[in-house]
Amino acid sequence: MHKSNRALICGVSGQDGAYLAELLLKKGYEVIGGSRDAAASSFANLKSLNIYEKVITTTLVATDFRSVLQVLNKYQPTEIYNLAAQSSVGRSFEQPVETIETIAIGTLNLLEAIRFSGLSTRFYNASSSECFGDIGSEPASEETPFKPRSPYAVAKVAAHNLVNNYREAYDVFACNGILFNHESPFRPEKFVTQKIIKTAAKIASGSLDQLNLGRVDIERDWGWAPDYVEAMWSMLQNNIPEDFVIATGTSVSLEYFVQKSFDYFGLNYLDYLSVDKSLYRPSDIAVSAANPEKSKRILGWSAKYRVEDVIKKMCQSAKLELENK
Repeated sequence: MHKSNRALICGVSGQDGAYLAELLLKKGYEVIGGSRDAAASSFANLKSLNIYEKVITTTLVATDFRSVLQVLNKYQPTEIYNLAAQSSVGRSFEQPVETIETIAIGTLNLLEAIRFSGLSTRFYNASSSECFGDIGSEPASEETPFKPRSPYAVAKVAAHNLVNNYREAYDVFACNGILFNHESPFRPEKFVTQKIIKTAAKIASGSLDQLNLGRVDIERDWGWAPDYVEAMWSMLQNNIPEDFVIATGTSVSLEYFVQKSFDYFGLNYLDYLSVDKSLYRPSDIAVSAANPEKSKRILGWSAKYRVEDVIKKMCQSAKLELENK
């Protein structure tokens, strides 16, 4: 791999952006990391991975077409990974305008800047399992219709369709990765998985005595984030731009996630779990299940880690963090 491979990661400071930067650097890429305010961002995840000094950071405001075009013209990346924007489903109900602007308009600006600049850049877009909505227990594939149930999902569907349109109408090499839930120690506590694990760790240390959650009967397919960034890269190495479902293929309930997290710390979750109906979302997906067969068949990608592995890795990190305080 030569330095002629230059990747622009939009949203490099987030969980997926940091792990992807690490992967691409190992593959010999020159990595440009875009952030809404590079001067103010701490880039804590990049520093945690000891790669901050190896990434060229730059301010990129995806909702501002001029900002996007300036970055593309300056760095002329061979690959772009669109991982930026508001990423919380729960927060999207509180801030739908910001959510739709950062996801849909941000994606449109990146695609249009590629077309306008005439670059032969390959484009990866972070689509989402949330696009499918509540389809029951039938595993979703690339052919499953979208039925979004949140402002976040509506925005992701719009971005997904824009990618397909630019691929067909303008011959842009653009792919959607329809990623199901994927976690790591880099997840902020606003995400329920990290909230569960950090709370369990604090209860075990004696600094908390209760975990408050909304619905615990929902089912999700949880994977390991460093696994999933390998799938992103693989999509852009494929000869043909296509969309792929990326998941483990196994869904479990949130209650199961809670149980296994508390088990790690030697706790019975039933002694600490409190269901708070005020934490219920206006609309939610009961079961989210995936069929990742296409990614295995075409990309040769399949998840290395299952939900139990993910929980263990995140619990180990949370325990170590508390011990080091």
